[in-house]
Amino acid sequence: MTLIKHAVNQLLWPAVCIVCKRSISEDDNGLCRDCWQEMLACTSGDYCPRCGRNVSGYSIIEGICANCRAEKFHFDAIARSGIYTKAMQQMILAFKNGKTELDHILTFLANSALQNSSFYNNIDIFIPVPLHWLKRLIRGYNQSFITARNLNHPKAKVSTDLVRVRYTKSQPSMASFTQRARNVRDAFAVRRGHKFAGRNICLVDDIKTSGATLNECAKVLKDAGASRVFALVLAVAGQTIS
Repeated sequence: MTLIKHAVNQLLWPAVCIVCKRSISEDDNGLCRDCWQEMLACTSGDYCPRCGRNVSGYSIIEGICANCRAEKFHFDAIARSGIYTKAMQQMILAFKNGKTELDHILTFLANSALQNSSFYNNIDIFIPVPLHWLKRLIRGYNQSFITARNLNHPKAKVSTDLVRVRYTKSQPSMASFTQRARNVRDAFAVRRGHKFAGRNICLVDDIKTSGATLNECAKVLKDAGASRVFALVLAVAGQTIS
């Protein structure tokens, strides 16, 4: 049994750091100590529970920060695992591009963020932000679905009744929020027979950049009868380690 476990571990975790490729031991769980320290730095710090941006806890008034007070969101609150930089950025990119074995680290971080969120006990349904069928065919999987199915919750189930019906350009290629919002407008729809009326839904995605994708998904879900829509993301882009 010990030999089998060792062989499996060697297959899952080669003797180099996933991020920087330095030599590591089996007990390091895929990252070297320096990258683990970077990861911890990426996942620390206060953030606004409304928009997910870095902010001091003293700057949050009535659940929102000054940065997002004038912004209109269709999602009601957000929880994040960290910020999209350094080790976190490299892990998410690897996760999106074939390294699905990273899910146990990223899901651990997602579960930690979820359980510390203000809406943990209010969730009825998890919905991964969907990929267009063509992009999913090319990639082979939806990384947000992998995260969603591994979340720990006493009652919420995963639903795939939100679908992407229009192929869109990559959001990072859009220069402004207006362009990103236009890019995803009418790109999502709900399947017939969905059971969203009166339910509290938590969207699950890897990265929030401008929030346009989450906003459009939340709008579609609320138009379909959802009571409240929350968001859980692995990382928020455009932030720095303080």
